[in-house]
Amino acid sequence: MRLLLPVLVLVALMAMLMLRGYVHSEILADHRVRSEASTDKVPEKILDGGPVIDTRSGRATSLRMPDRRLVLTFDDGPDPTWTPKVLDVLKKHHAHAVFFVTGTMASRYPDLVKRIVDEGHEVGLHTFNHPDLSFQSKKRIDWELSQNQLALAGAAGIRTSLFRPPYSSFADAMDDRSWPVTEYIGTRGYITVVNNTDSEDWQKPGVRQIIRNATPKNGKGAIVLMHDSGGDRHQTVQALDRFLPDMQGKGYVFDNLTEALDAPTAHTAVAGPELWKGKAWIFLVQASEHITDVLVVGLSIIGSLVIGRFVLMLLLSGIHARRVRRKDFRWGEPVTQPVSVLVPAYNEAKCIESTVRSLMASEHPVEVLVIDDGSSDGTARIVEAMGLPNVRVVRQLNAGKPAALNRGLANARHDLIVMMDGDTVFEPSTVRELVQPFGDPRVGAVAGNAKVGNRDSMIGAWQHIEYVMGFNLDRRMYDVLRCMPTIPGAVGAFRRSALERVGGMSDDTLAEDTDITMAMHRDGWRVVYAEKARAWTEAPESVQQLWSQRYRWSYGTMQAIWKHRKALVERGPSGRFGRVGLPLVSLFMVVAPLLAPLIDVFLLYGVVFGPTEKTIVAWLGVLAIQLVCAAYAFRLDRERMTHLISLPLQQILYRQLMYVVLLQSWITALTGGRLRWQKLRRTGVVEAPGGPVAKQRTRKDSDERRPVG
Repeated sequence: MRLLLPVLVLVALMAMLMLRGYVHSEILADHRVRSEASTDKVPEKILDGGPVIDTRSGRATSLRMPDRRLVLTFDDGPDPTWTPKVLDVLKKHHAHAVFFVTGTMASRYPDLVKRIVDEGHEVGLHTFNHPDLSFQSKKRIDWELSQNQLALAGAAGIRTSLFRPPYSSFADAMDDRSWPVTEYIGTRGYITVVNNTDSEDWQKPGVRQIIRNATPKNGKGAIVLMHDSGGDRHQTVQALDRFLPDMQGKGYVFDNLTEALDAPTAHTAVAGPELWKGKAWIFLVQASEHITDVLVVGLSIIGSLVIGRFVLMLLLSGIHARRVRRKDFRWGEPVTQPVSVLVPAYNEAKCIESTVRSLMASEHPVEVLVIDDGSSDGTARIVEAMGLPNVRVVRQLNAGKPAALNRGLANARHDLIVMMDGDTVFEPSTVRELVQPFGDPRVGAVAGNAKVGNRDSMIGAWQHIEYVMGFNLDRRMYDVLRCMPTIPGAVGAFRRSALERVGGMSDDTLAEDTDITMAMHRDGWRVVYAEKARAWTEAPESVQQLWSQRYRWSYGTMQAIWKHRKALVERGPSGRFGRVGLPLVSLFMVVAPLLAPLIDVFLLYGVVFGPTEKTIVAWLGVLAIQLVCAAYAFRLDRERMTHLISLPLQQILYRQLMYVVLLQSWITALTGGRLRWQKLRRTGVVEAPGGPVAKQRTRKDSDERRPVG
């Protein structure tokens, strides 16, 4: 059920995009099939007759316009730019006309259809998608007509009996392919209207030539073909403004078709279900237009954010690496004082021995406090049975990780505190590297370099890329900007005095590591990143576990941002973090990931509806940028590039999962829902590469999985 609402949102967005593609003729698009055909089946009276063809009674009838009666017809609209200008000119000269509209345009611009009708003009059908009906089935023809009528009903509350086939011209151009369509159209209740005077305005021959083409000879009546859509129609508008008064001065009258033929109006009012179906259709089309506009804006925003973030990461992470890797770089005097390592543990029986033994191999003096948070699997007994010096077990009833860390802090003997997870192992140099930044008295906390140990599965490999590129490259950037958002729970260090000043670990949020880091910034402490302080952690190995972990992280981060929101208006260090750190964290960790799937949504849209090649090239360009950033991050972390082979698949699958997780977190936050802490199942396969624990385990059982990394 937790997947249902995010999935429904995604389905709704795709449905809106598909609807937009449909009404923009990107599905079943306008096309014409050119081929020669005979005229053997077309009656002579039709070929030699007038431009109005009526086959409704089963017999073919041809009608001409009376002398000095002109019916102006405009095809392919309504157009938001040119149709209003045409209507203005017609109104100026008190003339009527017939507008043969397509369903796609009528659906997109219903207000123009209503204006056409309200100002006394007639409307005719020009199909929905403008295909060549001579090569379509009867089912497709019926569909084109019914969809066009649906758009008219929703836009103006009418039906019409006038129809003009796309790509039609004079009656004598009828052939054995188009004539059966005309006959069938008549059985559906429509009068087919072609023309006998073509202005050829679509060729833009100039105003004078359009007027000459549109002028009938010898005072004859005519149906004149013009266009109010399909391109730049300024020549049509200018020609119309001269043509109307000139011809009216010669005694010509500009009527609707039914007015010219002294026939009943072609419009029929619709009501009831037909009317409401039309209105519902127009509403959905308009919604798809607006939603797509919003998505385009969102895509522009995410594009700017992604590119901006990549530029910042590449620039600032390079600055950070050059700074801390200088031969003369020192945080201050070397830190050699003992450290208290706090290991909160809840049911970590499979991992805790490796964790503790890795700490015992530390090159820096440590005391280890394992805080057993009410485990039911014998975690505490395992540690006690190891009988290791400087390792103590503190037991408490299950109260959560923040309470366990605070309990450990109260029992710690030293002023420097290292915190790690019960499923994590340290390298021998990790603690030493982690505490060296405390040589600078301004540093209150240090973030270490968390590594994915179980990266041999696909999900593990994807998380490995995420940790190296998304987390560690980010930490370098945030270090330079002095607004590090999170000290990872797997490997972090604190001054006891700094922790006590901010009240210790809080259980106000589900992301206690982000919460305490933000509190440190607001209290004026520097929070830095120690790249050499590597810790190997066990990442979730199933989608279910990954979902639970990231859902908690996402929701907890939102809680932390909200908790510290007052920093935006405060002064001093808190205000600096609030006006620099909080916006960056919100943009890059909450907003950008939420909008990032728009790239993939528009990728899918472009591949299906076009332009396919440009869409694929654009997506590959974005992927190339990400690959460059990932390769740079891997180089900084001295990781093998082979894992980047799975990056394209990660972008297609893994990122979508992260998006749905974040979307669900947003929904939980906006609806005021509560999320409980969820314990992940561990396997205990992660060990520090090359360390004594790994060597001991490998000798102990060669059939077990070999150390990772």
